Amino acid sequence: MLTFTHDNGEFTLDIQRVAIAGWAGRDQAGVQHHIDELKLLGVAPPSQTPLFYRVSRETLTQASQVAMLGGEGSGEVETCLVSDAEGTLWVTIASDHTDRKLEAVGVAESKQLCAKPIARHAWKLSEVIDHWDSLEIESEIEDAGKTVRYQQGTLAELLPVATLMERLPAAIAKDDSLAPNSVLLCGTVPAIGGIRPSPSFTMRLIDPQTGRRIEHRYEVEELEVVA
Repeated sequence: MLTFTHDNGEFTLDIQRVAIAGWAGRDQAGVQHHIDELKLLGVAPPSQTPLFYRVSRETLTQASQVAMLGGEGSGEVETCLVSDAEGTLWVTIASDHTDRKLEAVGVAESKQLCAKPIARHAWKLSEVIDHWDSLEIESEIEDAGKTVRYQQGTLAELLPVATLMERLPAAIAKDDSLAPNSVLLCGTVPAIGGIRPSPSFTMRLIDPQTGRRIEHRYEVEELEVVA
């Protein structure tokens, strides 16, 4: 169960389905940049773009500390759509934390291995859809003992909501939208300085028109890989 606060209260959902939109950039040059980033890590290019990776609902967490196996994982801030029990769409952020070593073996497997931290606050999609492209996403990590900007961009860099809804696989869609009690991570923007791990990850969604922001930070407990 996940509980989200919003400007008028809160709601709790028993999430049934989770999907992650991969290679979801609007600019194909940007998509290729991300493919090239991962290729340096040994990750095979996708069969098509976008792809929708399914992961278990148990991977979602709103905790501020998460345990990850080994030290090869890294986060990615993603705008996240949440469809409540009535099918109303909400917007928040989540981290597609992924094991980069396993990603070279299989992208779907690497995504399933890691927890997917998700923020505790959400906005109604209807409140921001008219200026969707201006919304900003960013993240920060710890690098050599300093807090540094890791990602920064706007949602104009990613596929529009309408396009994602059109391409959703049947398993997570209903009536040309995201099925009720479902979560969709909507893609990410490139890392600044290359993909790399960090003991903490801070992510934000900012609405420059209203000054509102959603923020979530989590720390990573590294579990030993025992042979």
